[in-house]
Amino acid sequence: MADYPDREHFIPVRVTDLVEFLCTRSGPLDGDGLGPGDRDRFRRFARAVTLHLHAVYQAELRQLKDAYAAFDPDADPKPLAKPTGAEREAGLGKLFDTFCHLMQRANYTRLSREELERTMAGASDWGVDMDIPWDAFDRVEVFVRGKGTSRRFRRNWRKWFRREAVAVPTFSRAAVMFKQRPHKRLGDDADTDDVFLKLFKDIPRQDVEMLLPGGRVKMPLLDRFKLGGSLTSTVGYVLYKLSTFKLGVLTGALFGGVTVAAMTLYAPIALILGYGYKTWYSFQVSKQTYSLQLTQSLYYQNLDNNGGVVFRLLDEAEEQETREALLAYFYLWRYAGADGWTPADLDGYVELDLERQLGVEVDFEIEDALAKLVRAGIVSESAGRYAAVPIDAAQDRLDRLWEEYTRAAVPAGELVSAG
Repeated sequence: MADYPDREHFIPVRVTDLVEFLCTRSGPLDGDGLGPGDRDRFRRFARAVTLHLHAVYQAELRQLKDAYAAFDPDADPKPLAKPTGAEREAGLGKLFDTFCHLMQRANYTRLSREELERTMAGASDWGVDMDIPWDAFDRVEVFVRGKGTSRRFRRNWRKWFRREAVAVPTFSRAAVMFKQRPHKRLGDDADTDDVFLKLFKDIPRQDVEMLLPGGRVKMPLLDRFKLGGSLTSTVGYVLYKLSTFKLGVLTGALFGGVTVAAMTLYAPIALILGYGYKTWYSFQVSKQTYSLQLTQSLYYQNLDNNGGVVFRLLDEAEEQETREALLAYFYLWRYAGADGWTPADLDGYVELDLERQLGVEVDFEIEDALAKLVRAGIVSESAGRYAAVPIDAAQDRLDRLWEEYTRAAVPAGELVSAG
């Protein structure tokens, strides 16, 4: 199987569009799509797969909602009894583990602390460098998906402040999950009991830190140099002047009120300190301006919060599972023949066809897709080769799974991965 470190598992094609593509355009030759009868059979099969996965994910949604209810800051109504002590700690750990597993199934990439710090080094032209108080969190997780570029606009003084388009490396989606602890950066009113979920779109990669609370804007190096230089110059100048005065003059300055020496020091000290204050004040205004821009920007980039994130991400995971299952079954059924294909054969064919026909570059998660289909009984495996069960038999198998689902809490041979 080809290894594409620069590609993601995420398949950016809607299920409805994918089914239409498979019925009409896929395959090595133009016009080699399915005939009318096979199209009807495959569309019925695709509806059965979609409905089956939706039913399974509805059960998962209920479980995840119950796990999050005790930690949801927006819960309405609130749980009758919240867990405490060891039970609460166990529930918190289970919630984070479940969420991380869900993000993996939705084909998001988890960023470790080291990866986050490397990604957040510096700032884009639309952000500022910020210092994140990591000790303000009991636990924090950041997930991203869709590395690409977005077009943004700025005015460049080198071009007489004309508006120009700039390509900015972005994450199409960025999700954060965190629980806060008491910290001076968060203020006295910070919620340290609940767990917060946030989902954003089109976030510049260098500006991921702006998604976390408690960040403090770092003074740019030039401004720090100006402010430090101003203070250093003031102290140095005062010491120099004092060293040139005679002892009698200094005594008069200390005990005789306002003297010529004091008046001599006043003007340059006031000038230098005034310049330092101007530098500090400009930085504070820049911080306030950035905070306003940040609020306005995230207003449009924020996709969902807390419980809404759970619904949206479960929907994304369901869509991904459906796409993977349909792609793996279709290519085995249509092109692998009775002898079947190895995972490498299937992986390469799917990736090549999606790239050639749709211009979509993905790293197809073949092992996971095949495991789901074998467990459901609609793909068989022998000596490392996989073959699709004929579509009518596969349809019968899905119909039986649906009947089992109506009689049990969890359907036998479910398509959703258990790992």
